[in-house]
Amino acid sequence: MERWVLLRKGADFEAISKKFHISPRLASLIRNRDVIGDEAINQYLNGTIAELYDGMQMKGMPQAVETLTEKIRDREKIRVIGDYDCDGINATYILLEGLEKLGAKVDSDIPDRIKDGYGLNQHLIDRAHEDGIDTIITCDNGIAAAKEIEYGKALGMTIIVTDHHEVPYKENEVGRRYILPPADAVVDPRQEGCEYPFKGLCGAAVAYKLVEALCEANGQDVEDLDYLLENVAIATVADVMDLTEENRILVKQGLEMLKRTSNLGLRALIQCIGLEGKKIQAYHIGFILAPCLNASGKLDTAKRALALLRAKTEREADMLAGDLKALNESRRDMTDRVVDEAMAKVEQTDIRGDKVLVIYLPDCHESLAGLVAGRVRENYYRPVFVLTDSEDGVKGSGRSIESYSMYEELTGCGDLLTKFGGHPMAAGLSIDKENVEKFKRRLNDQCTLSEEELTEKVVIDMELPFTAITEHFIEELEYLEPFGKGNTKPVFAARGVFMQHVKIIGKNKNVAKATAIDAAGNRMEAICFHDAQEFAKQCERNNGKMSITFYPGINEFRGERQIQIVITHYR
Repeated sequence: MERWVLLRKGADFEAISKKFHISPRLASLIRNRDVIGDEAINQYLNGTIAELYDGMQMKGMPQAVETLTEKIRDREKIRVIGDYDCDGINATYILLEGLEKLGAKVDSDIPDRIKDGYGLNQHLIDRAHEDGIDTIITCDNGIAAAKEIEYGKALGMTIIVTDHHEVPYKENEVGRRYILPPADAVVDPRQEGCEYPFKGLCGAAVAYKLVEALCEANGQDVEDLDYLLENVAIATVADVMDLTEENRILVKQGLEMLKRTSNLGLRALIQCIGLEGKKIQAYHIGFILAPCLNASGKLDTAKRALALLRAKTEREADMLAGDLKALNESRRDMTDRVVDEAMAKVEQTDIRGDKVLVIYLPDCHESLAGLVAGRVRENYYRPVFVLTDSEDGVKGSGRSIESYSMYEELTGCGDLLTKFGGHPMAAGLSIDKENVEKFKRRLNDQCTLSEEELTEKVVIDMELPFTAITEHFIEELEYLEPFGKGNTKPVFAARGVFMQHVKIIGKNKNVAKATAIDAAGNRMEAICFHDAQEFAKQCERNNGKMSITFYPGINEFRGERQIQIVITHYR
């Protein structure tokens, strides 16, 4: 059973309303997102790229800029080594574009998920060395590759790390000892002693900060790089970073640029997946566009997605966009099958009672493990790891819940793992097969999650009478966009609502439509996409009366506009 919690955060909403020319209700919604004080509210509502922080504040950035300036001047061969997910692909693209603008001799390499695994490895370094590469720049990886970087340095290579992942550490009697790789420069806002004010950037944003700083140092117009903000926005949303402070500005600006993108590959993909002419929002990136870019790294090679971003002709762009769409459809079908298998394993074995679900599916394609873990987590509201056989042992991916830091918990199992890395909410690992059972037990033995923490919480912003739902209020809610992690879509609630004329619609009979009547007798058209059949049953069981959470919108059909609410939860 979900826990419904009504937020009650106080402030002088009338004063905020007058100062920023918004309604008191909107002021309350902004306060609920922990945006406090005039400066923060102004940045939230009106922030522009002029207010972004200077990348040179990042620890390691001056050294990276100085080193790369020398390498560009001396015409040394530079190789960008990215990651095979959407963030890594966009980070690689950003570095290639920025370095080429400065006249660098630069190419790229992206590891193969199956053959190479995640991040920098000896094989990639050997390949670069054989190709006569002088300098490697990592992006969206490298912070955990101390051994590999030591190997590259022994070959006489210059190595610069740009990353955003947690810095590996070991616990000792004094506390934590952080382990930085022995690179010529390490640029990662999460490292100790980094004074950059915002720590929540994705890998592509860190890469953007580097090319921006490089351009400034070399007398180039930084505005020439503004078009890369659309790639930063895609990567930020795809990597599920918090849409707060600087990320909010980056995504807001990037979405504006995406509307009129001049990138042939992105234009072709937007057309291919049916988003042309639509108002592209963070939702569309997260659930439609980014999965197509990610599918290449999961089932084929991420180099195909990079080739799309770098496409020079419309014909090439159209062909690659079609390939990625087909790959994503194949990935979706495969994922559905494996999710069913994972759910059956939870229901039919003793792991059902575990606080941390460790599901071993030997035949699962390793690229799908994270997606499957995410879907299982949604169903059971538990941290979930999905493990599968790979060429060299067992690999896995995890997806977490708010009160459980995956990276920290994996650190507590470090002696059982051959490799691991990630964030509080998502992580990847490699493990020997004989340690799988021990890993499962250790995670559960050291888990301190309470039953309350294992119950999904529905956080309600405010009770909203139907009379307050006007076109003006719905338009005003757009000030809060883009929505995503850290800046969630507002949740409104109404109790004692009577549902009338409930019917199931849609090609797949998966949408419920009804007329909602609130306690004061006001009517509103309502629609429910979440388990429509169950919603209809609940309405019948309770004689149509229930409490609901919802979000208001405008339904446009055949030129007519009608206010409606989308029901998100009910009871």
